[in-house]
Amino acid sequence: MKAVILAGGFGTRISEESVTTPKPMVEIGGRPILWHIMKIYSHYGVNDFVICLGYKAHVIKEYFFNYHMHRCDMTINVKTGACEYLANGAEPWNITLIDTGLDTMTGGRLRRIAPYVQDGPFCMTYGDGLSTVDIGALIAFHKEQGRTATVTAIREPSRFGVLDTSGAKVREIREKSAQDGALINGGFFVLEPEALNYIDGDDTVWEREPMESIAAAGEMSVYVHNGFWRCMDTLRDRNQLEDMWRAAEAPWRLWAA
Repeated sequence: MKAVILAGGFGTRISEESVTTPKPMVEIGGRPILWHIMKIYSHYGVNDFVICLGYKAHVIKEYFFNYHMHRCDMTINVKTGACEYLANGAEPWNITLIDTGLDTMTGGRLRRIAPYVQDGPFCMTYGDGLSTVDIGALIAFHKEQGRTATVTAIREPSRFGVLDTSGAKVREIREKSAQDGALINGGFFVLEPEALNYIDGDDTVWEREPMESIAAAGEMSVYVHNGFWRCMDTLRDRNQLEDMWRAAEAPWRLWAA
């Protein structure tokens, strides 16, 4: 099973960070959010990744090109240039990095990596979302349903307090709840290769015509996740995730230290 990650957008709503680095490389706890997403998949045994690049693609390429060196102990002979790697702290990841274009839309990026995902169903997500979704259960659910696509649905988190009312009277003011929002696309898809046939070209937005057409054909399943989910859309979101990590209260950290 492969996991495709969309990591090519401009990240304009978090421009305070993305002006110098692509949004998926914005750090939480000293590691790019992209790394956190990959660790979630790896926790469930998914270690083969296809990453769709675009904006500042070279930053992501350079990060993974040097990843092994940065994660390992080594002995270097500075005279000969020989290097011996010692303890290896790197994950067992196989990463395919594909430049899918600077201005390509989400659907177009998926269409461009079609040759790399033709051997069976694959996972797909965005490069800015963290969750406690059970990837193993999601994959099993997709296979049981037997449809072209499965989307994980989450309840839209409210940013504000909630007013419980009775007519013109406020009965209670309470904190927001996960049950207060409508179900929305939370990313974390499982797709059959033929799902990409619904994408016309680079200008196609995956969340519009392709998803709408698959749903209209009765070929989209929904997997409801009621646990933690957070999209790093703004600097405020990034800071909240950073606070969670520093306080050792990061629900998405499913892996051992």
